[in-house]
Amino acid sequence: MSLPSVSIHYRRLPDRREIFNQLVLEETPECTVTFLRSAELPRPVRAGSRIILEPGAPVIWFTFPGRWYDVGRFHLLDGTFTGFYANILTPVQMEPGRWETTDLCLDVWVGADGSIELLDEADFDVAVRSGWLDPETAAKARDAADHILTSARAGAWPPDPVEDWTLGRARSVAEEQADGRRRG
Repeated sequence: MSLPSVSIHYRRLPDRREIFNQLVLEETPECTVTFLRSAELPRPVRAGSRIILEPGAPVIWFTFPGRWYDVGRFHLLDGTFTGFYANILTPVQMEPGRWETTDLCLDVWVGADGSIELLDEADFDVAVRSGWLDPETAAKARDAADHILTSARAGAWPPDPVEDWTLGRARSVAEEQADGRRRG
């Protein structure tokens, strides 16, 4: 049986758009798990001075219908798990094969080393001052980030099923899908 893929149309304020194509590993009413085998990045992603995602590294993404964030399980190119990255974004509009969302500039990092950080607050402030985010949306973004930070500090974050999807599991499901296509 072949698993579907999804085309994620991702708006970055004020007017940039990116499209990410990812393999859908699992769909439940609570969460859809997708896999990006190789992150196409111009440079490594950092949290402070630490590299948390390298160009070409795999990412497992968790999208929760109706929530103001998604979660990435980040790795280095060699597969080393670095932590959980929460994008604060508009609730994803999910249609079969195509999703749409807008990045709201704030991000939360929960490192494998136990570090917890709010990222990109300066970008968020620029978006608010520039009028790219209306006050209601900005408040929802801030509330989502604060909720994640508070929950992470209390040891109650990330949400299920994020901890269950290791890189090995994601690769195994992706390989099973590829084997099914070759046989079909």
